[in-house]
Amino acid sequence: MSLAGLEAARTSDQVFAEFYTSKLSGTSIERLEARIGKAIHVLGREGVEEDPEPMLEAAAGGTAVLLVVGDPMAATTHIDLRLRAERIGIHTRVFHNASILTAALTELGLSVYKSGRVTTLQWPHGDYFPTSPYEHIMANVEAGLHSLVLLDIHSDEDRYMTANEGCRLLLRYEDMLGNGVTGPDSLACVVAGVGSPDCKRRAGRLGELAEEDFGPALHSIIVPGKLHFMEARALVVLAGADPHLVGEGV
Repeated sequence: MSLAGLEAARTSDQVFAEFYTSKLSGTSIERLEARIGKAIHVLGREGVEEDPEPMLEAAAGGTAVLLVVGDPMAATTHIDLRLRAERIGIHTRVFHNASILTAALTELGLSVYKSGRVTTLQWPHGDYFPTSPYEHIMANVEAGLHSLVLLDIHSDEDRYMTANEGCRLLLRYEDMLGNGVTGPDSLACVVAGVGSPDCKRRAGRLGELAEEDFGPALHSIIVPGKLHFMEARALVVLAGADPHLVGEGV
């Protein structure tokens, strides 16, 4: 949380929070309440998307803050909430924060200027197993761009997809579609606990990463595109990549 965001929370009349679009890591609600100096009303999906009236009423009658993890405007649901507030005359302000959309790449030394379309892996449900994540990665690879692969979250069940599960899904896609994008020898990266003192970074063959232990979620996977020599060197030094796997010039 930025200093400006912290001050806004401290001086607001009511503080709300949601942790279903991401997981609160490295602290607790109790510690946040102690730092802010007031109670935090934690909302589920329904309280933000379907029935935000109590929050909007609090903002209409005074000042209210909604705390979220990461980039506050990355999720469509937060954009919708802001538009609802503005439509009924409630002025809104965003206190921007660090975002996994950039931090996952820069933690590895990869350039955000070469970031392609972001995609999300979801747990299969029955016959539901969309191939769009694989297709997005393939399009990025063909354009020489890096692919940030976010992993499924079911916060109401306390389930967070691990990088191991995600890597195995990518291998399954390759078995199904066979375009040489996410095979067992393909270069991939995993970051875990970005922003924490225990952040883990690994770059290696996808099949090997599927078997490594990255600790508790949240995890993200990156499938690199064409590497600049500095990016290749960073993957070796920062993420333990085999120099031969990332190309010459290391």
